[in-house]
Amino acid sequence: MIARPLHVAWMRRALEVATSHAASAGPSSHPASAGPSSEPASAGPSPQLASAGPSSHPGDVPVGAIVLGPDGVELAAAGNEREALGDPTAHAEILALRRAAAVLGTRRLEGCTLVVTLEPCTMCAGALVLARVSTLVFGAWEPKTGAVGSLWDVVRDRRLNHRPEVYSGVLADECATLMREFFRLP
Repeated sequence: MIARPLHVAWMRRALEVATSHAASAGPSSHPASAGPSSEPASAGPSPQLASAGPSSHPGDVPVGAIVLGPDGVELAAAGNEREALGDPTAHAEILALRRAAAVLGTRRLEGCTLVVTLEPCTMCAGALVLARVSTLVFGAWEPKTGAVGSLWDVVRDRRLNHRPEVYSGVLADECATLMREFFRLP
């Protein structure tokens, strides 16, 4: 599907989360405890989310994810925290989904949009299907582990009972550059 201008604004926010996450340090915090933002995501991070800055570890891959409610208000944001938490499941998408579910008080994120800088892996793609996320917007393709078209296509599998709308390649070059710089690739 063709990305909309709002998707670009949301992806810029996810990139901001990824880059601020990689540059920050400190204890893990959960924006969900501060409550949802009352500002549209295109206006930048909410004061609650901005002050709740993510934890970081130099080995965490700089991936950023945000979840927006049906009204376009940012519910949660997260970066990868696998190294920081010593948790193999602490991908940006999983953490953002958990935090959004806590804000809404339900595991079902119907009507919500997940925006992530990198194509989700199998675990994250499965989680967004199980959470009933309505729309997925992602940036760079991940040819080694991607499960939204690269290696597998979990989110469009007709055997599953939920399939979100997918907008791929939004600001793909900027998102891929972040990965190349982290891994020091040409």
